[in-house]
Amino acid sequence: MSADARGDHLGEGNDGRRAVVFIHGIGGSARVWDPQMAAFAAAGFRPVPLDMPGYGARPAVTTMDFEELAADVEAAIGEVGELKPVLVGHSMGGMVVQTMLRRKPDAYHAAVLVGTSPAFGNPQGDFQKAFVAARLAPLASGRTMAELAPEMVDGMMGPHPEAQGRALAIATMAVTPAATYRAAVLCLVNFDERANLGAIRVPVLCLVGEHDRNAPPQMMERMASRIPGARFRLLPGVGHLPNCEAPALFNAAILDCLAELDQNR
Repeated sequence: MSADARGDHLGEGNDGRRAVVFIHGIGGSARVWDPQMAAFAAAGFRPVPLDMPGYGARPAVTTMDFEELAADVEAAIGEVGELKPVLVGHSMGGMVVQTMLRRKPDAYHAAVLVGTSPAFGNPQGDFQKAFVAARLAPLASGRTMAELAPEMVDGMMGPHPEAQGRALAIATMAVTPAATYRAAVLCLVNFDERANLGAIRVPVLCLVGEHDRNAPPQMMERMASRIPGARFRLLPGVGHLPNCEAPALFNAAILDCLAELDQNR
C-alpha cells in the first residue's frame, strides 16, 4: 500500500527529526490531528498523522482486524525507513498501538495511549452486545453519519470544548463511511491485549480526559499501573476527544513527557 493510498503525511522520508505517528480512533482520520501539527513541529518533531484503512482518502472497508491495522501502520513507517518513532494512539488507535507494542516490542521510542483500554471484554457479553447495538442501530434505521455526527461528538466531549475543535471532530465524523464505521465497531469488541501489558518495554504515557466516559480515568490509571514504568496523566475539564477539545493542554502534556524522557536517557 503506497503512502499516497494511505492519505498520510509521511513526506519524503526521514529528515533527521524524530517522527511522532498519530493514529486516530473510530470516526477520525489524519485530519483530526490538525491541532497537533504546528506544536509538535515547533518542538522539533516530525508529526505524521495517518488515515487508517477505510478513513480519509482511503476507500471504505467492510471488515477490520487489529493485526491487519497494526501491520498497516508498520508498513507506513517502514516505507520511509523511520527509526523508532513515537506512537500516539487515541481510543481504537490506542488499541492499534498496543497491538504494535506486542508485535515489535523494541521498535519504538515511546508510546502515548489516549483515552483507550487494554480490552473490550467478552464479545458475547450483555454490555458488549448492547454497545454494538446502540452504535449500529441508528445507521440500520436509515440515518447517515452526517446526521449522527453532532450528537455522537457531543456525547464524547467534555462540558466546554473549543468551538474549532468541536467543529473539526464533527466534520471528520460526518464523512466517515458507514461501512467503515460498522467494521470498526465490530472489530473493537474482539480486542484484548491485557496479557501483554506487563511485557511492554518502551516508555508509556497513559493520558485521559477527566470527563471521558468511553475510557474512564480510573480504568486508565489501573492500566498504567500494569505497564512497567508507565506514567498516568489526567487532563482536567475534557472528555474523550482531548486533542480537539483543548489542544494546548493535550499537546503540552505529551511534549513535556517526551522532553523529560529525553533528558533522562
